Amino acid sequence: MPERTRIKMCGITRAEDALEAARLGVDALGFIFYAGSPRHVKIERAASIIAALPPFVTTVGLFVDPTEDEVRAVLSTVPLDLLQFHGSETPAFCARFGRPWMKAIAAAPGVDLLQSAGFYAGARALLIDAFVPGVHGGTGVQADWHSIPKDFPMPIVLAGGLHPGNVADAVRTVRPWAVDVSSGVEQAKGIKAPHKMSAFVQGVRDADA
Repeated sequence: MPERTRIKMCGITRAEDALEAARLGVDALGFIFYAGSPRHVKIERAASIIAALPPFVTTVGLFVDPTEDEVRAVLSTVPLDLLQFHGSETPAFCARFGRPWMKAIAAAPGVDLLQSAGFYAGARALLIDAFVPGVHGGTGVQADWHSIPKDFPMPIVLAGGLHPGNVADAVRTVRPWAVDVSSGVEQAKGIKAPHKMSAFVQGVRDADA
């Protein structure tokens, strides 16, 4: 169990949201390079947002079943620290880019999370998300926290329907390495609400206390 639960805010599309997250002490920011997402961000815009950040904020690029060329096109312009894969990517594909990576797994009925951890053993973490057929994250649907085995063999990033009202319970129940929020701190898709961002961070801090 970590001494302090890390926080990632995903679906960043505006510099002001990124800077507010950094001011609040958020550890990582996610940029979505998947055209099917309403929070998709263009390569040049992501690069300009990241250029405005202070130091020690981890930048994460989210992809869904990309081609190798698509990932490399992003990396040629955007200085990402970590890659996050949300599709059916193989471990070999995820490891191909010389960056640390994590794999998202939907906690669907019948999915063996321990087996997934073994299959993606090269990942820095397993991101456990809610299962919504045909949708890759950002749904606002709560993941099944109780489906996550205790003593998990790698760090867990808990996602799926987190918001200021439930994140403290989520942290206390799962004790993940990190929590990941997108829609739960928004006022519109891709537009963060500062008061929700602040309340979410406070909820995590309260659970850690």
